[in-house]
Amino acid sequence: MLSDIPPQTDPRVLVDFRTADDAGVYAWEAGPALVQTVDFFTPIVDDPYLYGQIAAANSLSDVYAMGGRPLTALAIAGFPEVGLDTDTIRLIFKGGVDVLREAGVALLGGHTVRDREIKFGYAVTGAVDPAKMWTNAGARAGDVLFLTKPIGTGIVGTAIKFGRAPEAVVAAAVASMRTLNRGAAEALAGLPVHGCTDITGFGLVGHAVEMAVASGVTLELDAAAIPVFDGIAEMVAANRSGGLSSNRTHFTDRVRLASPAAEALADLLFDPQTSGGLLVAIGAAEADTAAARFAAAGVPAVRIGRASGPSGVALIVR
Repeated sequence: MLSDIPPQTDPRVLVDFRTADDAGVYAWEAGPALVQTVDFFTPIVDDPYLYGQIAAANSLSDVYAMGGRPLTALAIAGFPEVGLDTDTIRLIFKGGVDVLREAGVALLGGHTVRDREIKFGYAVTGAVDPAKMWTNAGARAGDVLFLTKPIGTGIVGTAIKFGRAPEAVVAAAVASMRTLNRGAAEALAGLPVHGCTDITGFGLVGHAVEMAVASGVTLELDAAAIPVFDGIAEMVAANRSGGLSSNRTHFTDRVRLASPAAEALADLLFDPQTSGGLLVAIGAAEADTAAARFAAAGVPAVRIGRASGPSGVALIVR
């Protein structure tokens, strides 16, 4: 659809849309480069304050996935002209601002339009050292893969819409979605991270495929090691989203589900996530150090696989 858009010729553009990375990177005249990203979505939970918090954490995540530090944000919102009370709008903005403050990010302003559906999020600008930035294109054969949050938020969000989500599962998913990926990114500071991306709308499979293709490797995941929310397995069959089906259609040809465990987990692997964790590729020699740092920072990171040489498919789940 966008293939006829002319490629960038500005040498200051270090990362753009062509590698399907999480954010763009632009070299400034001096000092760090700029990291820029934008994200917004319709409500995934009923509570307006929590929705604002999740939207903010999700928007900031792309900067952390590049190894950057978010600095400023501009709010983007769409609200219906009638049928929505002002206190609900206030709580959405308050939730977002509270997470921005937690992250040390300054809110500069924003833009609001009338829309039939509620939409909310942020355009975020951050900074990154060009010599130390992370992309999804640097994973190497032999790297260990870490995932820093469980998967299943798309299943939970669909269940919430129909009133069939157990409270304990909702609480766990919300706690995960409103948690910044800052702790995970800071735990990796100074380590030779080869590849990194955050797991959002394309699900674990989609973002792993993008990393594999951009890096020229195959990613091999251990189905038994992939973290999921407690109680989610019983919810999957009745709560598949349209995004899950779209992810299956788009990515299936580049994925091999190579075991019964992988087949059983398939819906969760394709499940679109909101404010998911980081998928990190790091050299095997540094994997124990990374694991220890994650544990010290209270980040529930799990080793879920490794990168290998190209094998004809981008992703194998065993």
